[in-house]
Amino acid sequence: MTSTANPTPVSSTPNQLLPLSDAVQHALAVAKRGVDELLIESEFAQKLARSEQSGVPLRIKLGLDPTAPDLHLGHTVVLNKMRQLQDLGHTVIFLIGDFTSMIGDPSGRNATRPPLTREQIEDNAQTYFKQASLVLDASKTEIRYNSEWCDPLGARGMIQLSSKYTVARMMERDDFTKRFKAGTPISVHEFLYPLMQGYDSVALKSDLELGGTDQKFNLLVGRELQKDYGQEPQCILTMPLLEGLDGVEKMSKSKNNYIAITEPANTMFAKVMSISDEMMWKYYDLLSFTSIEQIAGYKKAVAEGQNPRDIKVALAQEIVARFHSKQAGEDALADFVNRSKGGIPDDIPELSLSGAPVGIGQLLKQANLCASTSEALRMVEQGGVRIDSVVISDKGLKVEAGTFVLQVGKRKFARVTLSA
Repeated sequence: MTSTANPTPVSSTPNQLLPLSDAVQHALAVAKRGVDELLIESEFAQKLARSEQSGVPLRIKLGLDPTAPDLHLGHTVVLNKMRQLQDLGHTVIFLIGDFTSMIGDPSGRNATRPPLTREQIEDNAQTYFKQASLVLDASKTEIRYNSEWCDPLGARGMIQLSSKYTVARMMERDDFTKRFKAGTPISVHEFLYPLMQGYDSVALKSDLELGGTDQKFNLLVGRELQKDYGQEPQCILTMPLLEGLDGVEKMSKSKNNYIAITEPANTMFAKVMSISDEMMWKYYDLLSFTSIEQIAGYKKAVAEGQNPRDIKVALAQEIVARFHSKQAGEDALADFVNRSKGGIPDDIPELSLSGAPVGIGQLLKQANLCASTSEALRMVEQGGVRIDSVVISDKGLKVEAGTFVLQVGKRKFARVTLSA
């Protein structure tokens, strides 16, 4: 499809309501699993019914700005939903916001986000789809860049687009309202972001757009713009934001509570096992492809006395298998059990250091097990440091030459050969 500054209008929604077959009701249930909102559900049900009747798949859009080079499990919540809809036979469009990244998305922010340079965008975009393909079926995914239709707009087209939305409507957005009341500057170019994201839906003739709950305003703008361009408005589906390992804050690299999808299998497995039993069920809803019926069976089993750890193991193995392999999941379980018994993993880094005897704090820093000597000494105080499985409690310890295994916490290991 070639998009233009004036996309061709499509026919409006037919007045006649179609009956919902069992297949359509199943598809609707899949779409609604774990979601925060589906707007408008009745409209989406009719889209599904028309798709079944005509044999024409729906066009389902997810836009991601390449603001960072790597994805974590929090990012995959919407990707999982895309894959579920993809498996139902619909067309999924993975939209890379190379144009909108240069504006900067103000969603959920109380200050202007610095726009990315073209070089930063290109560097980040190189890995985005490769990593997303660990969830999506790449052979059945349409990849687009919104610069395809945003660049040709030019100044005239941008002014015409801006005329379709009022400042009052923009100020309905919660983060804009808060910043305005607080006297925090709002740049005019920030108003362009939701307009450009909405125009993406026009250019792609989207039937359904996915996003996090923080994207709801932008998704609704797309719906309104499609009406202005004579298109049937898209439905919108928002997914909850996934809490990180702490169970409190949204999963984020900046908060160091994340599970990256490129992490080693053993690390990924152990991190999943570290989440609380209560949070495990949300992870199942948002990250697992296990059926709703099976999850209900798991909950019943736990209520009847089964150890929730067993259920968490199944989740950890599924996630590791998705991003690595089934065998990696089996190996990660064996490694986790070994560590739980005080054993040492097989794949720990090995390094040679000199300067013996050396203080324990400095040694842990040099072995890259702690960021600083002060952090290392805090870990010693807390009983989190071992040498050859023996807990170290003396912060003044001088370690002599030799070969030994250092351990910090539950997951950090290094086999060190220390010389004079």
